[in-house]
Amino acid sequence: MWSPKIDSRTSEEYFAVSHKGRPVILNPFTNKGTAYTEEERESLGLEGLVAPVTSTIEQQLERTYENFKAKPSNIEKFIYLASLQDRNETLFFRLVHEHIDEMMPIVYTPVVGEACQKFSHIYRRARGLYVSYEQRDNIEQVLANHPRPPAVIVATDGERILGLGDQGVGGMGIPIGKLCLYTLCAGIPPWLTLPITLDVGTDNEERLNDPLYLGLRHKRIRGEEYQAFIDKFVAAVQNVYPDALLQWEDFLKGNAIFQLRRFRDRILTFNDDIQGTAGVVVAGIYSGLRITGQKMRDQRVLFAGAGASAQGISDLIVSAMVEEGLTLEQARKAIWTVDSRGLVTQDREGLEEFKASYARDVAELVSYECADRTKVTLEETVVNAKPTIIIGTSGTPGMFTESVVRAMARNNDRPMVFPLSNPTSQSECTAEQAIVWSEGRAIVATGSPFDPVEFGGRSYRIGQGNNAYVFPGVGLGVWVGGVKRVTDGMFLEGAKALANEVGESDLAEVAIYPELSRIRECSHSVACAVIRRAVEGGHADEGVLDGVEEKVRRAMWFPEYRHIRYEPRAW
Repeated sequence: MWSPKIDSRTSEEYFAVSHKGRPVILNPFTNKGTAYTEEERESLGLEGLVAPVTSTIEQQLERTYENFKAKPSNIEKFIYLASLQDRNETLFFRLVHEHIDEMMPIVYTPVVGEACQKFSHIYRRARGLYVSYEQRDNIEQVLANHPRPPAVIVATDGERILGLGDQGVGGMGIPIGKLCLYTLCAGIPPWLTLPITLDVGTDNEERLNDPLYLGLRHKRIRGEEYQAFIDKFVAAVQNVYPDALLQWEDFLKGNAIFQLRRFRDRILTFNDDIQGTAGVVVAGIYSGLRITGQKMRDQRVLFAGAGASAQGISDLIVSAMVEEGLTLEQARKAIWTVDSRGLVTQDREGLEEFKASYARDVAELVSYECADRTKVTLEETVVNAKPTIIIGTSGTPGMFTESVVRAMARNNDRPMVFPLSNPTSQSECTAEQAIVWSEGRAIVATGSPFDPVEFGGRSYRIGQGNNAYVFPGVGLGVWVGGVKRVTDGMFLEGAKALANEVGESDLAEVAIYPELSRIRECSHSVACAVIRRAVEGGHADEGVLDGVEEKVRRAMWFPEYRHIRYEPRAW
């Protein structure tokens, strides 16, 4: 057994193992490397299998950090950290915890994007499960091959990896990285996480022509066959792991929206690209309003990009506005959307449901000053609609031009400018451009990490609208609270909880998110908010509220070595 136990005699937390010697070292959850005590070495049959000197975890951290710094490139640093995780989970998470600002961009965005592109060439060791289309009639057996029931599953089909598109089986880097953040940021034990890639083929010719590509070598399965496969997968999860939270990750927009709607009322599930992104963005808006002194209901929001994340953010903003007294119709009229064809209007044929919900009345355009009313550009929309907030979810680098940002600054004393597309290469503008072009007045949140910006004699710490501020806390709350369903209201409460973690010192730096060093505190607050909302909505038992903050705190795993005890398995 790999889960820790509590000794009733001493209250000491420990791991119980049923095998001695090399199996203990080869198990990344029980491996301590050179940190086994003399007592453990003797009782576990490890004498001679490790170097004779016992190291402290601090000495191991010094050694591993030295090796990390010696790597010549970010992808080499990614490979090193992945290998460390494969052999010693505790040391890996402790190292990243101690250097979170430096290493979180390595284990997740933006470097994980490059790792996904090179996945088949840097592959080292199996992690998680691969459920291929060819196994569609045997999915339960595939899931049962995992050694223990998970609390959280992250699943992808690899079709829309960050802003990089279809990476096929290489998309496995995303659920692995995402689940690292569940543990790093919220303390969900790593042995209770399960990354899954659903391999239905790929339309990426570069991958199909790569002789080392590890996925199925055919075009993507689509249509009814694809959906039947997804339905079988979900049914298998329900049967094998009925209590697990299933998070959908990096599906193509249409699939992402459809699968969420299909299953959200049947199983414990959510989509981070839609709901998690919405939660962190709305939290950033709440924080930004503390700088502007305005209310959510008075905002005018312009989206550049109309994908799944834009839908999630729009819907949650509308919920927040309705909560402040607007009608649903009034709240929706506070949203403008520009896609590759210009401002979305009601006269456009074949509008998707999301775009139709926020499409503008063509009569509104009569008063617009623009070159062509059949294709109103982003800049023209800024000039005419006068939004207070502009949010980039387009994946189009440079879409927030100097003229767009300057127009935002002309219309607002403190415009909110959120270029959220990631990785960094896909950002609508850089943080420095947003600050400089607005003459230091913009409140900026980005999707990828940016260095602080110096302008006008002051320093601006750039808050990264990282979903890791929200989704790990949601998962933690669901797990600890025994929550049965995940609702949008839980993400709204989580957004408020995150915004409350932003202090006056953060706002003084025009940063609308806390520093990453406080992310575990943020996850604790989000988790408690989720549990309270779940109880309010009838999705969790009321008894969980008794001492909920302490319950959540005690459940959060911290990467430190536990004593390991040999307990022979009773056959």
